[in-house]
Amino acid sequence: MNTVPPAVSVIVPSFNRLEYLPPAIESVLAQTFTQWELIIADDGSAADTKRYLQSLDDPRIRVIWLPHSGRPSAVSNVAIREARGDYIAFLDSDDLWLPKKLETQLESLRRHPQRGWSYTKFAMVDGSGNPMVTANAREWPAPSGWILEELLREATVIAQPSVMVSRKLIEQLGAFDEELVMCYDDELWFRLAAHSEIDGIEETLTLVRRHSLHSGSDIIAWRDRRRVFEKALRSERGGRLYPLLHRLRAQMSAGLAKSQARSGKRIHALATILAGFPHSWRYPKCWLGALFALAATYAPTPLRNIVRRHRHTRRRQSL
Repeated sequence: MNTVPPAVSVIVPSFNRLEYLPPAIESVLAQTFTQWELIIADDGSAADTKRYLQSLDDPRIRVIWLPHSGRPSAVSNVAIREARGDYIAFLDSDDLWLPKKLETQLESLRRHPQRGWSYTKFAMVDGSGNPMVTANAREWPAPSGWILEELLREATVIAQPSVMVSRKLIEQLGAFDEELVMCYDDELWFRLAAHSEIDGIEETLTLVRRHSLHSGSDIIAWRDRRRVFEKALRSERGGRLYPLLHRLRAQMSAGLAKSQARSGKRIHALATILAGFPHSWRYPKCWLGALFALAATYAPTPLRNIVRRHRHTRRRQSL
């Protein structure tokens, strides 16, 4: 192993996705900045993916073989603990970097030593790597400085593969919360944003891929997002952002109840509504959709069909 510590440790959690993994690795190999190490933590992939990872022939690449857990936060943390670089950069196994990504971020961070982490603008691409053009397409800005409130209000969005962070800052604050199956990156960004300025790169250097192999659950996403805000509330109690966090927790609880109701989990939805009422009663707008979704699940099938036809007719008339 090279005894000279790299400047950047690139962390890639992997689990199958052999169609997309090689281009992701190749985008690291193509970086103009070359003083990096790549640590791939493999979460028990199938044999074909293992063969590909075993074929990687570069002394800067290490693979950590793990039994399958299905928890990307824990898998990433294993790699983070092995990192030797001054900075840690994250890359998902299906996303891509443009060649000057690491170089641009590192140079800017060195010019702004008060900023402990960095991110770039990003673009969405499809499974083939082509730009996604949709009616809801939006280009998010990448402001610098103290951006916690902007993150909470979704005035900006941070894509995980765009982030580079000081290893010392990660060691100080802790890495990903392993209790979270989803939204663990948002939880870390909130903690980082509360403790350090960020360096924003207003250049699209990260490509986030959307494809059919993505996994996840709406219910788990709403549940974990609520946990994120509950954790932030405990840290912010009495602070300036406490009212905003309080409202966001109510929104997440309502979203969870609505998702549970739509999935036919009536008892769970009702339990979520009742448990959330003590801290959410002052936000009635948050709960209207959840209550309507719950009521709809109890309605007779003929009535639900009438409502669906009515909605379909209204959508067609609005086009």
